[in-house]
Amino acid sequence: MGAPDSSTVKAVLGPTNTGKTYLAIERLCGHASGMIGFPLRLLAREVYDRVVAIKGPKEVGLITGEEKIMPPGARWLLCTAESMPRDRDVAFAALDEAQLGADPERGHIFTDRMLNVRGREETMILGSESLRPLVRALVPDAEIIKRPRFSTLSYTGAKKLSRLPKRSAIVAFSAEEVYAVAEMLRRARGGAAVVMGALSPRTRNAQVAMYQAGEVDYLVATDAIGMGLNMDIGHVAFASLNKFDGRRQRRLTVAEMAQIAGRAGRHQKDGTFGSLGGEEGPAAFRPEEIEAIEEHRFPKLEHLYWRDGDPNLSSVDGLIAALEARPTEPGLRAAPEAVDLSVLKRLADDPVVRDRARHPAMVARLWAACGLPDFRKVGPDHHARTVARVFRHISENNGYIPVAWFADELARLNRVEGDIDTLGGRIAAVRTWSYIAQRPDWLEDPALWSARAQALEEKLSDALHARLTERFVDRRTAVLMGELGEDPALLDVVVGDDGAVLVEDETIGRLDGFAFTVDPTARTGDRKRLLAAAERRLPKERARRAATLVAAPDTAFAFDADAIRWAGQVVARLLPGRSLIEPRIKGDAALDALSAIDRDQVLARIECWLTTTLDRPLAPLLAMTQSASDLFTPARVRALLAPLAASGGFADRTAVDAALNALDADDRRILRQAGLTVGTLDVYDPRLLKPDALRLIAVLIAVQTKSSCPTLPPPGATVTALTGTIPGYRTFGTKQVRIDLVERVARALHNKRKASAGFIPDPALATSFGIDPATFTAILRACGFRAGLQGEWTWRSRPRVRPEPVKPKSPAFAALESWSTGG
Repeated sequence: MGAPDSSTVKAVLGPTNTGKTYLAIERLCGHASGMIGFPLRLLAREVYDRVVAIKGPKEVGLITGEEKIMPPGARWLLCTAESMPRDRDVAFAALDEAQLGADPERGHIFTDRMLNVRGREETMILGSESLRPLVRALVPDAEIIKRPRFSTLSYTGAKKLSRLPKRSAIVAFSAEEVYAVAEMLRRARGGAAVVMGALSPRTRNAQVAMYQAGEVDYLVATDAIGMGLNMDIGHVAFASLNKFDGRRQRRLTVAEMAQIAGRAGRHQKDGTFGSLGGEEGPAAFRPEEIEAIEEHRFPKLEHLYWRDGDPNLSSVDGLIAALEARPTEPGLRAAPEAVDLSVLKRLADDPVVRDRARHPAMVARLWAACGLPDFRKVGPDHHARTVARVFRHISENNGYIPVAWFADELARLNRVEGDIDTLGGRIAAVRTWSYIAQRPDWLEDPALWSARAQALEEKLSDALHARLTERFVDRRTAVLMGELGEDPALLDVVVGDDGAVLVEDETIGRLDGFAFTVDPTARTGDRKRLLAAAERRLPKERARRAATLVAAPDTAFAFDADAIRWAGQVVARLLPGRSLIEPRIKGDAALDALSAIDRDQVLARIECWLTTTLDRPLAPLLAMTQSASDLFTPARVRALLAPLAASGGFADRTAVDAALNALDADDRRILRQAGLTVGTLDVYDPRLLKPDALRLIAVLIAVQTKSSCPTLPPPGATVTALTGTIPGYRTFGTKQVRIDLVERVARALHNKRKASAGFIPDPALATSFGIDPATFTAILRACGFRAGLQGEWTWRSRPRVRPEPVKPKSPAFAALESWSTGG
């Protein structure tokens, strides 16, 4: 356990933000070769990227359990502490966060590297000031250099989540707590980035990039951020001060609190820390803890955990004995049983494993297999089964893991559906296969399978980043909250050609006409905020649209039942007025968002369009309405015109019989001059039967009677099977016939008859009018004709209002029916 000869060993000790890691990187690059061991794969990757930027990718290597980038001849290596090659000859060597030697789970790794890894020219041990007495005792020749913190770290008390300053990190100690805090931040502040030790570097970097770019102002993390990850954090808030350390739930030590709180502040920028919630509870700091953190005074470490880093491999029992040996040096304590040793003991009870591990080379292979990390956190029993299968493969035949098994396991994980925990579980499983692929002698083509495993991890990492962002980030809310305290009118609001309303390129809703609707994908809790934000920021756009409407041509407006549309959007509705031809206009509720002047101008333009629209096709109806109230019009004529105008210019003749009978010759001349037709069944103005006029009359009648507007037949259709009351049409059985066609049929029939003598209708007559025989028969009856014997029809009386009920067929009617069916 004695330290190898070295020219210079320096222990650089101090709190966070003292530039220790920066100094080590600087010294690394100043030597011809070197390596640094880090506590986290994430940190190793971060520093690797920095050194690559300085030295170039061909000169720098990365070694972690699951990732290995080793260009031929790489001279500078960045590693996790576990992956540091103990036999590598380098000019410079450094170990970061060496105080982790006191960690029960991984401490023996850091202790071994601190004692046994050296650079030819220079060695650095980086860590907390609490490590000083143990460095003195275990590395007596080390030069201890104390580094002061560049900035101050101050306690600012407890704060509610909604009161946290921007650029804050909230630290929690379980995935459930991290998720809960991130969800609350999404609702209150637009979201947060999430960083946990279990994330892959790709996911972690994507999340941190969002935070660093200012897309979100908050970071929710586990205590992984305490291990040197460099981010622009101004305040650290503790959601709790208790954590489960793998064995029990306990309160953080002051040194652990300081390690995490120290992430606040960067270089010479001061930082603050505090708790989340009230001054009491699990997240509340004690006065002595606050004082110690602010003054960087922590209890000195009394021991580090140790385990033989180069154990006896002559036999399985010898290996176990070496790993359970107790240290003899003061300041060292035997490490608690780690997962690899627990797995080894379980496999040692397997006769097959015992039989195969009889020689040192195979014992070494077994121990290497036991070193497979339990990335999935399934526990020694379950993890031992995976390790046993790996060992069986690498201890038989050609010593390689079967490609089919490895490929099948990767294929099983190659799915991106699922929630955050599901994807996280798959990534953890992929890390197992990445670790296996990094072993140079476990697969026939390790480079190929390492690349495939890494590609799958990146694919799952991208999916996990997307899920985290989808669940915990609402950019719309973040953008809006980012403007709090500033003039809302200054916010950049853009309305797209399709009506989409965007704030800083984020869609918050739509502006259709003058009505704003919140994006339907927005969560319920955010809708009120988005609506209020838009309503404060859209006056100029609405005013612009109002001006466009006022200047729009008549063709930009249209009827839709009782609604008036402009550019496809409802801007007003019609209400019953003094007369059919004079409906009232009620502006759509969305117009209330306009200024009073703009609203009045919009309504005036709609009123003008309505007047113009009704004037042209409904001129006869307008004249009829005016004449009905004109005192210069004879009273008998007014008595007929009033009900006629009220019903849209059409009236059943029986409904106005009394008024017709009262007319004299002069009165009838006035009606003829006005263009009215007094027909057999109806009184009407034929000009109002044109398609445009009929469409408008249908709308006006529906408005005046507060009923639904009927579906109108195609323009020019004189016979239709549509149901409902259609203005200008009469119903005959299952058909509706336009009243002017009915009159033409009636006149043709009267021209055929001679006084009261019977006649047989020509079948070609119905065909010429486009009427089927059944409808033709109904018209005959409605016009006052009666069926007689031998298929003859006679006119006996004035027409009835309704068709007669169906009676047993007479021989004459049967003859007509026979003709109609082709019999």
